[in-house]
Amino acid sequence: MLVNTKEMLKNAQAGKYAVAAFNVYSLETVQAAIRVAERENQPVIIALGERYFPSVDVEGFAGLVKAVAEKSPVPIALHLDHAYEKESIIRAIRAGFTSVMFDGSAYEIEENIRRTKEIVEIAHKAGVSVEAEIGSLAKGDFSDEEEGDGTLTDPQSAKDFVAETGVDFLAAAIGTVHGMYKGEPKIDLPLLGRIAQAVDVPLVLHGGSGTPDEIVKQAVQLGICKVNVNTEVSMAAVTYLQNAFEQKQMPHLSTVMEEMQQTMESVMTKFVRLFANK
Repeated sequence: MLVNTKEMLKNAQAGKYAVAAFNVYSLETVQAAIRVAERENQPVIIALGERYFPSVDVEGFAGLVKAVAEKSPVPIALHLDHAYEKESIIRAIRAGFTSVMFDGSAYEIEENIRRTKEIVEIAHKAGVSVEAEIGSLAKGDFSDEEEGDGTLTDPQSAKDFVAETGVDFLAAAIGTVHGMYKGEPKIDLPLLGRIAQAVDVPLVLHGGSGTPDEIVKQAVQLGICKVNVNTEVSMAAVTYLQNAFEQKQMPHLSTVMEEMQQTMESVMTKFVRLFANK
């Protein structure tokens, strides 16, 4: 069933667990995420980043996800990830996304508040929830995300930001990176605890790939309700493809796609269980 992301994350907040938000870009990635959610009887968020709009038909993609979600017994949300343009957000809302993320983290806090507040007003009129971000994530290895400066989230700024914008959930920068870590992860869990005390909305952790399991578990207990995962799933799929073409003379595309999906499902299962404290 397709549900509003805010409702999904409020349930996670009350239950002290987190929902996996898998970045997707194809039928196989969508099917992998939903099949894992069904097997584990856990909710899942299907996340499409604005950067994939040139290669993905947004309206067709939304129709596909909604059709699959309607048949599923588990809650499924459709989320626009890391959008910078108001036009992209409006397009996603019209296509039926249940939540959108406006990323104004590159702006000074006052401008980020002004722009985010405008998006919140537009989205809430359509019954769509909004994620925003203050602070930013640095770019690690094997990521296709834009590079931030790694500024950590200030708790008082987070409190003021949420109060002034009315966002439904907030991405907190506590030291994770987009992609895989280049060195030892330095995650500021005490900072996360202070942010969670300062705001009452569900918190989001970007940069789930490569983050040690124990750190993730502690982050969830401190208030993280949504964890974004992209790079580890991508790496597993690409590694499978490399091996498949090295070992087989000329594999059929249908076989390759099926087996690649199974590979992604295995990685996604690990994350879903971890976030659900299984």
